[in-house]
Amino acid sequence: MNTQQEIDFNRIASAIDYLKTNFKSQPSLEAAAAHVHLSAFHFQRMFREWAGVTPKQFLQYLSVNYAKDILQETAANLADAAYETGLSGTGRLHDLFIKIEGMTPGEYRQGGESLTINYSFADSPFGMLIVAATAKGICHMAFADEGTDKALEELKTIFPNARYQQVVDKHQQNALFVFSQDWKKLDEIKLHLKATPFQIKVWETLLKIPAGGLTTYASLAAQTGNAQAARAVGSAVGSNPVAFLIPCHRVIKSTGVIGEYHWNSYRKNAIIGWEAARFRATAEHPGSGS
Repeated sequence: MNTQQEIDFNRIASAIDYLKTNFKSQPSLEAAAAHVHLSAFHFQRMFREWAGVTPKQFLQYLSVNYAKDILQETAANLADAAYETGLSGTGRLHDLFIKIEGMTPGEYRQGGESLTINYSFADSPFGMLIVAATAKGICHMAFADEGTDKALEELKTIFPNARYQQVVDKHQQNALFVFSQDWKKLDEIKLHLKATPFQIKVWETLLKIPAGGLTTYASLAAQTGNAQAARAVGSAVGSNPVAFLIPCHRVIKSTGVIGEYHWNSYRKNAIIGWEAARFRATAEHPGSGS
């Protein structure tokens, strides 16, 4: 059964998609609210509680011109040595507290038979998640759009011989903490992933793109040290097994078009806009956010 938070997000995502699709006609607040079967007052209040800005303000974060500006800004910040050491006031880098460890061949040999995996389901601002962890860290996090049974079934296809138990552990709690808490209070998040060295390198490079920042496949390839590997980088981005924590949603087209996403393009729009609204506001008012 869908939770109220998930129902609200689905309405918000549908409204965002409607506004973005029809932006040329400048649809009114009333029209967007009617699209998701809410009164204008209720919709405006729900949207502001979720995003911290009005729907009209949110839409500007999804514009092509805004995306192009952020691509340039992100590239400039990543070239800044101070930024790389985390001294930028508004840009706490993911890699300050997310660490990736690759699984050894023995840990995933024969379908992960040596692994015990704890899993649980949790609400997020972007819908229900399945979160799974080994003793070493998060090994899987995905949006459970087709229900909990299907999400668990998909996890078990990755590690068919692992032992599973529905338990909430510290790794999962830390992973979920990023959605609503002050990151300065966050313990280190550990990821324990089945991946090639190249995939891990791409994912670690993605962790350097700050919340509210964006990059392109070509730029990501250059940052990994192989500017000619954009296609391989795209494949690594698409195979990301950990939604949101490894921010593949921050990779867009060089034209500023947001593009596709493993967990649906409507969710990518929602995440990019939500991060922009949250962290751009923090940049403008440093004492008010995480």
